[in-house]
Amino acid sequence: MNLRIGIIGTGAIGGFYGLMLARAGHDVHFLLRSEYPDVVRNGLRLNSQVHGELSLSPVNAYDDVARMPPCDWLLVGAKTTSNASLAPLIAQAAAQGAKVLLLQNGLAVEDELRMLLPDHLHLLGGLCFICVHRTAPGVIEHQAFGAVNVGYHSGPAMDEPARQAVVEEGVGLFRSADLGSNAMHSLEHARWQKLVWNIPYNGLSVLLDSGTRAIMDNPDSRALVAELMEEVVAGAKACGHSLPPNIVGAMLASTDAMPDYLPSMYHDFAQHRPLELGAIYAAPLEAAREAGREMPKIEALYRALRFIDARNQAR
Repeated sequence: MNLRIGIIGTGAIGGFYGLMLARAGHDVHFLLRSEYPDVVRNGLRLNSQVHGELSLSPVNAYDDVARMPPCDWLLVGAKTTSNASLAPLIAQAAAQGAKVLLLQNGLAVEDELRMLLPDHLHLLGGLCFICVHRTAPGVIEHQAFGAVNVGYHSGPAMDEPARQAVVEEGVGLFRSADLGSNAMHSLEHARWQKLVWNIPYNGLSVLLDSGTRAIMDNPDSRALVAELMEEVVAGAKACGHSLPPNIVGAMLASTDAMPDYLPSMYHDFAQHRPLELGAIYAAPLEAAREAGREMPKIEALYRALRFIDARNQAR
């Protein structure tokens, strides 16, 4: 099946997966804003410690969604802070019955967007396990990993077999590009599980001005990471999602083994972009509170980040 794929938000995430899918032979189209002239002129470049140095040129690049062809799949790599403004672009770029896959962090990120999209579109969540960042217009640095797990949120697939078929189609896309991918039976459960890593490391990288290696090497910050992780596990359980009993130890061990990494929130802070505090902190805090569980350490981290973000945006 010859599927046309659109990338909405060609930053580090969208650029990486779009480039890999295009190199695997898929018909991929990229929507860009400020980087459009650079990508048209120089293409996309990927410096990967896993796949080597790769490039894509020429690129099917657009600075106006009206010029994009209708796409069967739309991969949304933009930050959750821009989801409301992205909805009209997604609707315009989508073919009838298209699948919209949010490659975003946080909890319940699909809920707000669902209300803004046409009913004929399928909405899915994609959890990316990857260390990647952008260093210049159209230039992406990839340190490790790259798998994407896919789950169905809502849309015209009304029964489980139909939903599973849509998810498996998405899984097949990533596997065709030699990227790991699995179907997720519960998108909310999987998002809670990923928050076990995202909540401590994203926020502490900003608060402590440090990458993962320095955070893990210091006994105080390492202990704080573990305590924040335990709070996420407890919050998830209160919301009906029992995470694996060894998840905290496993995530600490995997972070010890990975290269030093500055999470996406650190790069947003450094570039004076709004931090994704709503999806990564406010939403799980609210969900846990409604289920009768407070997460005081996460609440304290969230309030400190709100102060830092407000001051950073005012500069």
